[in-house]
Amino acid sequence: MKLNIDYQEKFQHRHIAPNPEDTEKMLKTIGVSTIDELIGETVPEKIRLKAPLNLPAAKSEFDYLNTLKVTASKNKVFKSYIGQGYYDVIVPGVIQRNILENPGWYTQYTPYQAEIAQGRLQALLNFQTMVIDLTGMEIANASLLDEGTAAAEAMFMQYSLRKNQKANVFFVSEELFPQTIDILKTRSEPYGIKLEIGNHQTAELTDDMFGAIVQYPAGNGEVYNYKGFADALHQKNIKLTVVADIMSLTLLTPPGEWGADIVVGSTQRFGIPMGFGGPHAAYFATKEEYKRSIPGRIIGVTIDSAGNYALRMALQTREQHIRRDKATSNICTAQALLAIMAGMYAVYHGPKGVKLIAERIHGLSVLLASALNELGYEQLNKAYFDTLKFDLGVLAGPIHSEALNNESNFHYNGTEVTISLDETTSPEDVKNIVRFFAKVKGKTLADANFDALRENIESVIPAELQRTSAYLTHALFNSHHSEHEMLRYIKSLETKDLSLCHSMIALGSCTMKLNATTEMVPVTWAEFSKMHPFAPTDQVGGYMQIFDELNKWLSEITGFAAMSLQPNAGAQGEYAGLMVIRAYHNDRGDSHRNIALIPSSAHGTNPASAAMAGMKIVVVKCDENGNIDVEDMRARAEQYKNELSCLMVTYPSTHGVFEESIIEICEIIHANGGQVYMDGANMNAQVGLTSPANIGADVCHLNLHKTFCIPHGGGGPGMGPIGVAKHLVPYLPGHAVVDIDNGKAIHAVSSAPWGSASILLISHAYIAMMGGEGLTNATKYAILNANYIKTRLKAHYSVLYTGSKGRCAHEMILDCRSFKQYGIEVVDIAKRLMDYGFHAPTVSFPVAGTVMIEPTESEPKHELDRFCDAMISIRHEIEDIEKGLSDKADNPLKNAPHTAAVITGNDWEHSYTRQKAGFPLPYVAAYKFWPSVGRVNDTYGDRTLICSCPPLSDYEFEESEVTTPEYGT
Repeated sequence: MKLNIDYQEKFQHRHIAPNPEDTEKMLKTIGVSTIDELIGETVPEKIRLKAPLNLPAAKSEFDYLNTLKVTASKNKVFKSYIGQGYYDVIVPGVIQRNILENPGWYTQYTPYQAEIAQGRLQALLNFQTMVIDLTGMEIANASLLDEGTAAAEAMFMQYSLRKNQKANVFFVSEELFPQTIDILKTRSEPYGIKLEIGNHQTAELTDDMFGAIVQYPAGNGEVYNYKGFADALHQKNIKLTVVADIMSLTLLTPPGEWGADIVVGSTQRFGIPMGFGGPHAAYFATKEEYKRSIPGRIIGVTIDSAGNYALRMALQTREQHIRRDKATSNICTAQALLAIMAGMYAVYHGPKGVKLIAERIHGLSVLLASALNELGYEQLNKAYFDTLKFDLGVLAGPIHSEALNNESNFHYNGTEVTISLDETTSPEDVKNIVRFFAKVKGKTLADANFDALRENIESVIPAELQRTSAYLTHALFNSHHSEHEMLRYIKSLETKDLSLCHSMIALGSCTMKLNATTEMVPVTWAEFSKMHPFAPTDQVGGYMQIFDELNKWLSEITGFAAMSLQPNAGAQGEYAGLMVIRAYHNDRGDSHRNIALIPSSAHGTNPASAAMAGMKIVVVKCDENGNIDVEDMRARAEQYKNELSCLMVTYPSTHGVFEESIIEICEIIHANGGQVYMDGANMNAQVGLTSPANIGADVCHLNLHKTFCIPHGGGGPGMGPIGVAKHLVPYLPGHAVVDIDNGKAIHAVSSAPWGSASILLISHAYIAMMGGEGLTNATKYAILNANYIKTRLKAHYSVLYTGSKGRCAHEMILDCRSFKQYGIEVVDIAKRLMDYGFHAPTVSFPVAGTVMIEPTESEPKHELDRFCDAMISIRHEIEDIEKGLSDKADNPLKNAPHTAAVITGNDWEHSYTRQKAGFPLPYVAAYKFWPSVGRVNDTYGDRTLICSCPPLSDYEFEESEVTTPEYGT
């Protein structure tokens, strides 16, 4: 027997699920001989790439991790005292292993289907409760992207709430972190908001000022009493935003108690690794009266169909998709996974534990200040929490050198040095700092009187700024402090949520594909997770190599000249791309070009992002087949040729079709002086077959959490880097702290220079292990799987749009509007799918009354068949209503989902059987996923908005309070 010693397993065979035998059966069902024949009928020949992707040869999983270990070693993990909004943390092992590293949490989708998302909804409600308690505010959302963008959202919320419509000045404390000021500059410019950056103690408050923002503690570490400033602002009807350190609020008087209107910040300090900048969950809290203006998502308490406690996304659910260019924000994702971790950190430690951590940080800071004072160093902050400030003069250089010799990083600004301590700092760390500060002055540790000082440490926070109010008082934060209790609590929530661990999630436009374990493993390696985003460049060689390789690979895939990895969400990528286009026009003297043409089928974030970038939206019609109406496009482009800024287009279209006129469309825009922005939401149908540059686009954002395998994390994190053609490269985003200037860079769009850097590793791993051939095959199989589902379902459902040869791209839209005549809404189909063990496809987008299905290449034939069987079975249930065999009001669809309590209860008064309700197909019985609540009552939740954990006594509702839900599209 001859042995093959050259065999190396290909990762693509693990990522792409259909095997050769199943592929052959699927092709036969579709009616083609080969997968390339199918691609030929789906992707127009004139947009196809002429050569394969020029990427490095694919690595095996084993080889990739070994290679990455070498790369990781180029990162030097020094002890970080840099601060500036980023701090080292101790991630509780029970949270790291059972949430951060657990696919049962990180592969969940955004909780739009509340009945199978109760666990993560509760975890996010915990987060909101924690934020409300610590900030002293009345309402909070379920997280934003990062501290800087949260501050920018606060600025715009204040702007939109202003009573004096002529007011356009926003006061910015000069002691905000510089990255936050940088983002405020980006966001303010398109709206004509003037930033007045200065000292809050000497600021002149004028009638044209609508808002102000300060940092608490300030960026230099000083803890100011802002109450007088807040009172002065309110006397002139000026609202105040406070950017607050969440850990410090356990010891400091919360901003809600001294006059803040909005409080924002980062929860990174609550057990989320620095990760060279992210992902981290920002928080946003405000007053109850502003609840209709708060950006992002809010989790609210409601009841289910049985009157039991239930949770749902309230108020801002996909607000930008409804209001489009009138939306107050383009936020589409949050940082759900990280917010869940931060909330669980508070649950695990409880109010006493969190306060002890804060006291230890503050106490060690006082000890360090006192010891250095003994050595003759003057600490300049009168009151501080964790950050000391020194002006070292001629000693700044020697101190810098000694710090590096001791593998420690401080924050330097000329001769000024700040030192920020954190949860990981020990007395021995403080002693080490004192030791080398003493050495610079020719002294020793003994001269610092260190041991005597540590015996008598008193807070330096003034009495009037010391917190006296209680926080985290809910039983939830006072019950799970042993690891056993915490583990069981986490698992109890996990079991309420459907994830990719259970079944396929066939969401059109959302691409819920495999998030391979090997891709996820490096995220928690210390070489990557413990890096501060502002660490010196000679310490981050590993990250720089990753960025450089990813830049080259994504540029090859898109056909563009360069990428910016900074945008940390898809909608942020949209905004960044449009701001780059804006900067390009302005630089050429074409600042009057501010018209964005947007097809009526576009994602709702497109017009919202365009409006944020200061553009005026002109809608372009689509024809009866769902394609862009080329003649209407031409007419609009010519009508506005002198003002045309750009076209925003999604390709393949939002309707799941490769429009054959796309090259002509791009040429029309260019001929009339505009740029083409391509929404990369459907890039997973392009990779290796065509590219944005090949089609004619100038800029494109990529949803790395879709096409390139970063998991959705229950509604975040995401990443949205942008690629641009050569003429736009100089305008890619820069950063106020780290020099990444491309020549004419726009201001930053994210707090960290490379966005949520640690999860870029996932996409890097995916591309490296797939290689050019694997990536191309992934695209082909995504199209194969979609057309297989389409073929199996076409006899039962009407497919709304197809290409000229009857094929769909990677997704399709099923028209369910005709079922209304039998009393069945598309939401009923979505809820009934839960009884079959599936998460519904995308509901009522982009067309009301439809579902959009996208299977991805990662699903095997038998899973596709299970889903198709479920959809066909549901169609038969609808036929029973049509034929009068099933009651129009009392049927499995209208009562779905059916919980275990309902199925096993003593009373059963329905006209169909329990078996039909709970086990509609044989395969369901083998592996049943039970929704934890019945159908959620949205109307009740809207009428009685509760966005923090209610007392346990409130979890039971009177039967009289139960109302019939009203479901719209």
